[in-house]
Amino acid sequence: MIFEGKVWKYGDNINTDVIFPGKYTYTIHNPHEMAKHALEDLDSQFASRVDENDIVVAGKNFGCGSSREQAATCLKFAKVGTVLAKSFARLFFRNAINTGLPLIQCPEAVDLIENGEMIKVDFGKGEITCKAGVFNFRPLPEFIVGIIQNGGLIPHTKRKLAELTKNE
Repeated sequence: MIFEGKVWKYGDNINTDVIFPGKYTYTIHNPHEMAKHALEDLDSQFASRVDENDIVVAGKNFGCGSSREQAATCLKFAKVGTVLAKSFARLFFRNAINTGLPLIQCPEAVDLIENGEMIKVDFGKGEITCKAGVFNFRPLPEFIVGIIQNGGLIPHTKRKLAELTKNE
């Protein structure tokens, strides 16, 4: 997986109510509609201007707060390529993987990447290329890459089950 896109840079402790506004939690269920509200309380321009494969870059504890899968879902359906942060809240991390949204933890790169610059993320090489240079990150385990490539945990599980029953 390789993503090249524009950086949308934010700070520390971006919580799930900011990623997907809590006021929509029980009223919007369609993921494409969720995408229209991604990060709107933090950046009113994000949802209307984000392009496919753009990259959200953030500080520490991205996705803290409530365990709302809508936060990961809205970013995925906004077509964000990946989220790069100094650290992630564990529940958000798992929800993102379950949804099929790839995440990278690389504090060194976050400090030097600038808002609006174009960067390249190569998951195969474990590299981030930006104006400041090339940064290495620990690649995701193969089974997580499989989940992401299959579009999330549910499609991945269905595919694996279909493969198993096909071979019987």
